[in-house]
Amino acid sequence: MVVETAAGGILFLLARVLLGGVLAFTGLNHFSDVEGMAGYAGAKGLPAPKLAVVASGVLLVFSGLGIVLGVVPVIAAGAAAVFLLVSAVTFHDFWAVPDDQAQTEMTQFLKNVALAGGTLAFVALGGQAWPYAVGIGLF
Repeated sequence: MVVETAAGGILFLLARVLLGGVLAFTGLNHFSDVEGMAGYAGAKGLPAPKLAVVASGVLLVFSGLGIVLGVVPVIAAGAAAVFLLVSAVTFHDFWAVPDDQAQTEMTQFLKNVALAGGTLAFVALGGQAWPYAVGIGLF
């Protein structure tokens, strides 16, 4: 088991809800502004930007809900980690943008890296029983 105390179980659930909720909410936002996000993705050189926005929205919703519910948590958190790290470097390249955009891109880059760190912690714990979880996993 990931935690041995009732308080630890509640805190672990809270961590899952906070991180997974942010991921799922971010994914839902992809669907509310597909055109705008596709324009940004296209400007960054991503091929098929509309498809990429929709696919990344699905990935983020799946990952977030998987973490919150404890359903295939290794896959859910691992997919989120890969997406967050790739998108940090690909889309939030603060080192390659004009000075007036650098701070915003650095903030987004650091946010993605921090979230990736959280998802990697859940990957590491994915093979153990999670308290207050559905408990469907492959590992």
